[in-house]
Amino acid sequence: MILYGISTCDTCKKAIKALEAAGHPVTFRDVRKDPLSEAEIETIVGEFGDRIINKTSTTYRGFSDFLKASDSDAQIRSQPAVMKRPVIEANGKWYLGWDQATVDTLIG
Repeated sequence: MILYGISTCDTCKKAIKALEAAGHPVTFRDVRKDPLSEAEIETIVGEFGDRIINKTSTTYRGFSDFLKASDSDAQIRSQPAVMKRPVIEANGKWYLGWDQATVDTLIG
């Protein structure tokens, strides 16, 4: 299981703690320190589309009009922290965010 996020994100920390407490080994990937490859960006944007962008974040609000009008992949390349978090890949399936549905699916 890989959890993509940033180290300062409280939701990512909460998700890692809960997953590990449930016995799931988690590999954490800080997308600011270890940027996503083009293939990873393509896969994640392909999975979630525009939903991957956190349009309420200060990062997004700081974008130029040009960047706001750009595709999601360009936005992530420019500022990885604009991704909604966490993004979790588990057994070939992808999950966005740490909502009750994700908790129920991954922890039970």
